[in-house]
Amino acid sequence: MTMNTLRAALDQLQREGLERLDAQMLLLLALQRPAYDRAWLLAHDGDALDTDARARLDALRQRRVRGEPMAYLRGDQEFFGLQLQVDERVLVPRPDTETLVAWALEVIDSCSHAAHVLDLGTGSGAIALALKSQRPRSHVSASDASHAALTVAQANAKRLGLPVDFHAGHWLDAVPQQRFDLLVTNPPYIAEGDPHLAVLTHEPRSALTAGPDGLDDIRTLVTTAPGSLHPGGWLLIEHGHDQANAVRALLHAAGFDKIGSRTDLAGIERCSGGQWPLRR
Repeated sequence: MTMNTLRAALDQLQREGLERLDAQMLLLLALQRPAYDRAWLLAHDGDALDTDARARLDALRQRRVRGEPMAYLRGDQEFFGLQLQVDERVLVPRPDTETLVAWALEVIDSCSHAAHVLDLGTGSGAIALALKSQRPRSHVSASDASHAALTVAQANAKRLGLPVDFHAGHWLDAVPQQRFDLLVTNPPYIAEGDPHLAVLTHEPRSALTAGPDGLDDIRTLVTTAPGSLHPGGWLLIEHGHDQANAVRALLHAAGFDKIGSRTDLAGIERCSGGQWPLRR
């Protein structure tokens, strides 16, 4: 690649098919400057690109072209106002999941006491840490079957100074004998043969897919959640863009009340949930 100046480097990256924003982010990373420093790039686009920065940029370009998420290249991702460290051990937190967090905060606020909350399949810790940061009086726990993911989540909690109790284990097996006011989860929900998986090869497959229709883990969660909820407790689940009807049906069959769904910024039903009855 011929990239003697910053302007020439940006032009070259865009000719190779990268979006302008991606090209700017890669160049800032190569220059070891903050990701928000795009204005600096514009003011210095005639500056020379030294040999070390050129080598870093070429390595980053190759990773990006292979489909690696920008968050992995940066090593962090913003979520609900928090800067989370992420890598290939966890999914990249996505803006859609903020819909789930907003609903969870409403449930927490409806409690007459300090709510006990469990984030199932926490990954980077995004949901649990967002809830703890917004409602510090709540008792927030998080679980994951992946010890590697828990290592990432625990490091994020420590760095952000947010006390969350972490547990290793498969779904609710991680917290036997405990009951909660709120169970919240962004589980795997992509069908095993879904063509979208082709662009997600760099993220952990176990955190993405759940059987032929993508609902295997959600079925497990809906079936087992009542045994871990206080009467009146809630189960909130993020799911795929076309799964709301199926998830609501599962919740109804399991005996939940006040079943509903929430839409994301695009108007897509992104999460569904229900309340376990006060009396059975």
